[in-house]
Amino acid sequence: MTKDVIALTARMPDPWTVLAGLLSGGPDKLVGARGDGAVVQLCDTQGRPLVSVEAPLLVAVEGEAERLLGATPPPVPYWWTEARATTGVAEAEQLAGTFATRLTALVGGSAWPPDAAGSLTVVPSDGVSVAPAPAAAQPAVDVLTERVAVVIQDRPVVAMTAWLSDAFRAAAEAGLGLQIVSPAGTTLSPAVRDSLGGWPSRWIVQDERDGYYDGLTGAVLRWQDGAFSPPASPDASEEDPHTPVAAAYQEVADTGERQLGLTFRMVHPADDRLVLGGGLETVWRQLTGRPPAGWGTSEPANLPWSLRQLTDVAHRRAPEPTWLVVVGSPDRPGLATVRITRTEGGVEEHVTMALGYGSGEAVPTDTLPALAEALATRHHLQSMLVQLRKARRDMAVPAHFEGPGVPLAFVLGAEEVRTLPGDRARRTPLPEAPLPLGPKTRPALYYPLPGDPSDLSGWQDFERLMRHLKGAP
Repeated sequence: MTKDVIALTARMPDPWTVLAGLLSGGPDKLVGARGDGAVVQLCDTQGRPLVSVEAPLLVAVEGEAERLLGATPPPVPYWWTEARATTGVAEAEQLAGTFATRLTALVGGSAWPPDAAGSLTVVPSDGVSVAPAPAAAQPAVDVLTERVAVVIQDRPVVAMTAWLSDAFRAAAEAGLGLQIVSPAGTTLSPAVRDSLGGWPSRWIVQDERDGYYDGLTGAVLRWQDGAFSPPASPDASEEDPHTPVAAAYQEVADTGERQLGLTFRMVHPADDRLVLGGGLETVWRQLTGRPPAGWGTSEPANLPWSLRQLTDVAHRRAPEPTWLVVVGSPDRPGLATVRITRTEGGVEEHVTMALGYGSGEAVPTDTLPALAEALATRHHLQSMLVQLRKARRDMAVPAHFEGPGVPLAFVLGAEEVRTLPGDRARRTPLPEAPLPLGPKTRPALYYPLPGDPSDLSGWQDFERLMRHLKGAP
């Protein structure tokens, strides 16, 4: 597997510094640009890309280099410059390390990995034909077949970087699945996990005992017919419970860590005065006592939290949808993804967020009714589901089994309550009556549900509630 190389510098690498870093590998290389200059490439004499360098990113959010790289950066704000070598070209890997080392020597800072100039190697592919993707493909794509685009990532955390975001977009436009391959010990950002979708997109973990396995399901995989999939045999299929599960995936220890997860949708009237992000900030303040630390259109989240800047970005991109990632401070880990879309009903914000808690930390479940009421009365809440699950405090998704969450509460917005016939929203099959939120004449409803992480029966109550609200038998 190739390794991305990242320079973390106190000063911005200007174009001449970047050029000097690229040409430090020798004068016989050519320099070109793609994406309107957003990506600079070092090419060989035949024009074949060797190293692709993303435009430097100014990071003004504490904790992102530590969270994603395990590295110690300069004090914020600092500059984050990524370089990626072309897969299958040994010279390219060495050039990427030399580039990052030279860049940090010129402007100050450090390179990741620390021994970047000498640590870039290729791990045997164990039967995977690693033919480089065509030069016209996205720089992040390492292998391209008729079924999938494969991205090889050897980083502590596979994050939704600008590279990977472009790869997701290109694969979707081409009708391909995206498969991410990483070594054992790598974790996944929730932002990437939530974007993978279904088969054939996967997170594939290289394992010395089982070869490869799906990091989210544990299914043992093989490279066959141009994609990673379960071994072809009568006893193994995508849906068959007899599909082999990797031993590493089953090695689980209960640390007592938990995550409080919230998924909610708000639909705002389209208005030039509309400010987005307020609902997410309200929830974050209710649960942590402070707003989010930062946000961005990819990871690392590089911008300090700002409702106005967030709104401006979404407004400029309209009518195209906007995807954002939001992070908390290092002492209270949290991560959210926000998708903003223009619909017939107005402007929709769909938020998926989670906060992490250690074994000795109390989860603030007593604040849930208050934050639900704030969303319902001030932020046009449509619906919200709250869950509690056994999962890592630092939000990283490991390549082993993590149990599903259990539902703590479901909230139905005032407009949705109003449109249901009769007393259907108020009279449910649940043992506990819903709690009205907001004005008595037009309330939202808060449905409490059992929330024991060791008991999944709460999902049965949730399913009964959903069937009742939909009028299903």
